[in-house]
Amino acid sequence: MGEKYLFVTGRLAAPALRATLEQARLPFEYEVAVMNISVAALMTPEWIARFLEVPPDVTRIMIPGLCKGDPQVLTQKFGIPAEKGPPDLKQIPSYFGRTGAREDYGTYNIRIFAEVNDVQRLTLDQIMAIAEYYRASGADVIDLGLALDRPWDEGPDVIAALKARGFTLSIDTMNPDEVLRADAAGVDYVLSLNGSNLYLAERIQATPVLIPDSPGDLASLERSMAFLERLGKAYLVDPILEPINFGFAESLARYVEVRRRHPDVEILMGIGNVTELTEADTTGMTALLIGFCQELEIHHVLTTEVIPWARGVVRETAIARQLMYYAKRHGVLPKHIDSRLLTVKAAEFTPYTESELRQLQAQVTDPNYRIFADADWIYVFNADRFVRGVNINEIFDQLEVDEATHAFYLGKELMKAYIARCLRKNYRQENPLDWGYLTFDEPRREHVKLTQRGKAKRGVVT
Repeated sequence: MGEKYLFVTGRLAAPALRATLEQARLPFEYEVAVMNISVAALMTPEWIARFLEVPPDVTRIMIPGLCKGDPQVLTQKFGIPAEKGPPDLKQIPSYFGRTGAREDYGTYNIRIFAEVNDVQRLTLDQIMAIAEYYRASGADVIDLGLALDRPWDEGPDVIAALKARGFTLSIDTMNPDEVLRADAAGVDYVLSLNGSNLYLAERIQATPVLIPDSPGDLASLERSMAFLERLGKAYLVDPILEPINFGFAESLARYVEVRRRHPDVEILMGIGNVTELTEADTTGMTALLIGFCQELEIHHVLTTEVIPWARGVVRETAIARQLMYYAKRHGVLPKHIDSRLLTVKAAEFTPYTESELRQLQAQVTDPNYRIFADADWIYVFNADRFVRGVNINEIFDQLEVDEATHAFYLGKELMKAYIARCLRKNYRQENPLDWGYLTFDEPRREHVKLTQRGKAKRGVVT
């Protein structure tokens, strides 16, 4: 016998649930149990367990996602698995389209170097706070970026403190003295060596990152690689990703060429030169660059969060590496897998139609207002009136609400509905809008007054 679901709902949602299930063409049998309650979200598993009758051939129970409580109560009562569905019944088709076959999701093979910029101008406490924030965001290596205008006498002590907290570290400087001091203090990587300071490779224990003598000079990179091969030392290579309009396309071609010439070499890409130096939301840029890295088997990326619009980019990179690894491993497009990088736009836009809302209103018998939104309108209705509009002030005036608490509640919800309509997001009354990974608890970073005060690093991030 195949799977058979019992979908539990309330009276008001029952017609919409049945219509959604009929259109979904789900790959299993199902029945709908309509409980004697108007609003399905007000049910609890304990209440459902008291009144639900389960047909003998049902193999699984699904209750509304907004129900409060543990569905295991139903599992224990009826002896079959019970679960919560998505927050909105319109999401049921995609919910079942995305279950299964993802037990291995979350693995990856790209390591994130996250740069703490201008460390000479920060206290140990500030550096530690940023490093902890980056680690919580998914960083594997904390990159200590040095400015060229002053020495870092405190460096060895800072490195020792970070190592004591379990951090893997890289030093980001071309200054030979700083490289040697950092190496002696125990850093794991040195960014970067080229023809000007390649002699340091013989004196350091850390793994060096090799760069060309100038961005387009792959011949110099080849010479440095050959030198490290003769030394028998491990290394990474970074052909240098340049900013848009400053050699970006050619730099991508260099990465392709290095991979073609050296199928097994470990490569690092400094994606911060795009995310920091392009005034646009970083989620899409990060996804695209990590997808490029995944195709070329580039297993190391360097980024930072200096400019305000790059806030969260380390976490975005951590999500993108999981998404792209899964997509490549399974030979599928990177879509309908993980929607956390969709922060402004919705993964699926599933509003109710005005016709559906009119039918719903016909069943309402109480004075409480229901609020909905689609791409064109905001709808507000109760048993006595149905208001459709765009301007929330005009909508509010038609509701004739005088009680202060109720007015505050409606104002809050109407503003959410307005934002959802403008951005084509799904609005669900009394629920937060979905902002992708930003919706969830993100790692907290202490407010550190960095010397750049929001300015991007204007040179090439290596």
